[in-house]
Amino acid sequence: MHLLLTDRLSCPRCGPEFGLILLADRLVERRVHEGSLGCPNCRDAFPVRDGFADLRAPPRGALGAGLAGDDPADTVGEGEHPEDAERAIALLGIPRGPGTVALVGRPARWGRALLDTVPALDAVLVDPDVAAWCEASGLSRIVSAPGLPFFTGMSRGVVVDGRVGSALLWEAAR
Repeated sequence: MHLLLTDRLSCPRCGPEFGLILLADRLVERRVHEGSLGCPNCRDAFPVRDGFADLRAPPRGALGAGLAGDDPADTVGEGEHPEDAERAIALLGIPRGPGTVALVGRPARWGRALLDTVPALDAVLVDPDVAAWCEASGLSRIVSAPGLPFFTGMSRGVVVDGRVGSALLWEAAR
């Protein structure tokens, strides 16, 4: 997870009014590999392990299956085509960076394609499946519940899988 992203994260339980405070145990090239993010309001701590931030409100169980599927480094999911990422990029209307885009659910698979197409853009991949993916420059991997852990207006765009539910669609619009 990129270090600068931690300044844009809010507590998923308390809402976008409450930012998180980073306690980094291991940083490598401005990326947080190990540590925790804490909320000064509810005093909950959210772990960061292997660059993946688990921003689910307690009680936290095992990560369930998400929508993103396997690491897209060498595979395309069933019913998906490589041009899906190109369509999403065109709909976002962001020709160049800098900036941050959130990809929630199945669109998280398009993170690498988005970064290859749009220079100087960072992507936040939000899905339980991305926990197993490899750390990559420009990609930050998180899971969050009950809402999206971002300050209002923190990104230049959000792509949300329609299967994630109406609550996350409203969160993305925020």
